[in-house]
Amino acid sequence: MTTPTPTDREVREARYAALRTAPLQTVGSSGPSFSSSWGSLREIWSQRQMLDLLIRRDLKARYKDSALGFLWSLVRPLTQLLIYYVVMGQFLGAARGIPDFAIYIFSGLTAYTLFSEIVNGSTGSIVGNSGLIKKIYLPREIFPLASVGSALFNFAIQFGILVIATIVLGKFPLGPGLIYLIPSFLVLLVYAVAFGLLLAALNVYMRDIQYLVDVALMVLMWASPIVYSWTMVKSVIHSPILLEVYTNNPLTLAVLGFQRALWIGGQGTAEYPGELMLRLGIAGVVGLVLIALFHRVFTRLQGNFAQAL
Repeated sequence: MTTPTPTDREVREARYAALRTAPLQTVGSSGPSFSSSWGSLREIWSQRQMLDLLIRRDLKARYKDSALGFLWSLVRPLTQLLIYYVVMGQFLGAARGIPDFAIYIFSGLTAYTLFSEIVNGSTGSIVGNSGLIKKIYLPREIFPLASVGSALFNFAIQFGILVIATIVLGKFPLGPGLIYLIPSFLVLLVYAVAFGLLLAALNVYMRDIQYLVDVALMVLMWASPIVYSWTMVKSVIHSPILLEVYTNNPLTLAVLGFQRALWIGGQGTAEYPGELMLRLGIAGVVGLVLIALFHRVFTRLQGNFAQAL
């Protein structure tokens, strides 16, 4: 006896019935909990090879079809250093009040560039990978983290140039001040990752975010003591409250930490805010809290990324 072949309609109805009984899997977290955050970390770790591929892809795409390739990563920081040194240092006379002005500026620029590249790259990371996001499921945090990885690669090159410059000029910062380098770097990294996650999620729904970020980063650059000293700010801002607000800006603290670690031209003459290490520690703890909070926002919003894109 021959078994009757099911019709296409019966096959579709069987599939629909199976889908109706299948349990739903939530993409975004339903609520704040340590277990859900730990689960996200484990999921990201399981996709570490994909993260590595995305970082390599971003770096290769940046210099694709260029004759110099990765050497272009040296050109921009050196050009910035030359412009600020000549225009701000020589034409406007800032170098006369700051010894070893080139190293001073480059220390601040190195710190700022790491922060700005992570935030700027992370903001557009989800939108920029919309084709991949709509096709397959990956932990969405991988895309901002790929921007972090490529920014760290460029930071390593720029930091290497800075160290070489200090050796060539005979100003290598071998001393107790180097201890400020690690907490300053961690503060930059923590805050950049925190705001990168938040802005990456918000930019999916409000595309104006990426333009606001460009403006905000430009303001932050000139609001940080990179081409001028903290002592100059102290002489202008007479309100103790406003001075504390300015000083405790995490980016300002990180820039001051880099200068304290790498700029020996100001040792004995440069003035820094009191308890700089303590300020960096407090800023780091606050930054970790912001990562947790902003990651919650990210996980709540990621469920509709594919539809919004």
